[in-house]
Amino acid sequence: MELGNLASLQAFYPELLLTAATLVIVLIDLLTSDKSWLGEVALISTSGALLLIGVGPLDGGAWLFRRMLVYDSFSIFFRALIALAALVAVWMSIGSQEVRRCEQGEYYSILLASALGMLLMTESANLLMAYLSLEFVSLTSYVLTGILRHNRRSQEAALKYLIYGGVASGTMIYGMSWIFGMAGSLDFMAINRALFATSHIPVLAVFIALVLILSGLGYKVASVPFHMWAPDVYEGAPIPITTFLAVGSKAAGFALMTRFFYPAISHLGPDGNWQPLNQVAWPQLLLVVCIITMTLGNLAALQQQNMKRMLAYSSIAQAGYALMGFVLLSNDGLIAMLVYLFAYYVMDAGAFLVVMIVANLTGSEDISAYRGLAWRRGGALLAISLTIFLLSLTGIPATIGFIGKFYVFAAAIRERFYILAVIGILNSVVSLYYYMRPVKAMFLEQPVDSVSAVTVEYWNYGLMGVLALATIFLGLYPPPIISFASNSLRFFISSS
Repeated sequence: MELGNLASLQAFYPELLLTAATLVIVLIDLLTSDKSWLGEVALISTSGALLLIGVGPLDGGAWLFRRMLVYDSFSIFFRALIALAALVAVWMSIGSQEVRRCEQGEYYSILLASALGMLLMTESANLLMAYLSLEFVSLTSYVLTGILRHNRRSQEAALKYLIYGGVASGTMIYGMSWIFGMAGSLDFMAINRALFATSHIPVLAVFIALVLILSGLGYKVASVPFHMWAPDVYEGAPIPITTFLAVGSKAAGFALMTRFFYPAISHLGPDGNWQPLNQVAWPQLLLVVCIITMTLGNLAALQQQNMKRMLAYSSIAQAGYALMGFVLLSNDGLIAMLVYLFAYYVMDAGAFLVVMIVANLTGSEDISAYRGLAWRRGGALLAISLTIFLLSLTGIPATIGFIGKFYVFAAAIRERFYILAVIGILNSVVSLYYYMRPVKAMFLEQPVDSVSAVTVEYWNYGLMGVLALATIFLGLYPPPIISFASNSLRFFISSS
């Protein structure tokens, strides 16, 4: 079903709400002097968008706005995940001392605008829409990274992000122009029909075009060799923005990458597995990228002394684990990827939240600031929560991280990618070392300051408790997220 512009609005309410909220925050910022409650406006807006995604039409699918966007179960999953990421980022921002020193109107309006761009990335069904939405997310991300105007580290991170992003964007649109030239259309389904209609496709040209496009999409998910921006940006940006980029931006990148490499340039075979273009070896290329990404990310994290930088390299490794499901060319692999991305959202958001709380208390993001935290008055809950999140990132049983890794490893074994599964398991063992360093500092070392009590605002404690409980509950009882992911793997690919 193809809907016109007005009819498309019925499936576009979350995006409309975020657009309206962005404009309202800008107007409020211009008209009032009290900016302290703009965070609450942004929080209500993101909560409302999440609610609208949850109650939206669930049956079937449709092309929106003359086939520029697509509404289907796959987009619903990622819209919900990105709305949750925006909700957590806004919640953290309200409790962040860094953000309180920013221009509140600019900060929250750009944050909501970035979330809007990520939603559009997940729904893109056209190369032009895909590029515009990705570029919009990138531009807003540059501003959010450098929002701490008097912080030299933040400004340096924004400049590096801009340079890397500009190169990746230019390379990607060049590759898109090659695809357009060969297929004669920007529409994903038209590209699919054109490439599969002939048995004499220019294999080398298609492969080069896909490599060029992968440079932009790989940059968005922080996979090797397009990862170099991540450590500096994660370290320099405000911690709520670091969380938003680590979770929301990565989810949007995986959504767009999956929609392009699967329904657009692959066919679903009768055996339920996806068939790529003949002799175009992009699955083999991404398999190599997957292995190098998880390995380099884990090895580089071993010697990091800054928690945000350590979690940045961890995020690169996590992208490698998610890519394990992506490269299997099976629906089981894609479902495992969705499960892992949701698990990653819960545990990584929780870890960054504790990092923000400790930074608020100590003014430091280094691992040394966590020494003896468990033995300081009021610090035990923080230490236990961070331990839960780090154990989950490692993949220890009884946590949601174990469920995510179990599903991607099991999918790899089921598809007979035994070496890939072994490499993933070995990387998980390596990651245990650097994830346990903060735990060792919190429980086995003497506190830096054993006299002063640890005081945390109820606002931050509440979110930390919810994320910690979700990490354990979904680790012990995963059917809700498994069912959600399984039901979400339905691409709307009708040509009518």
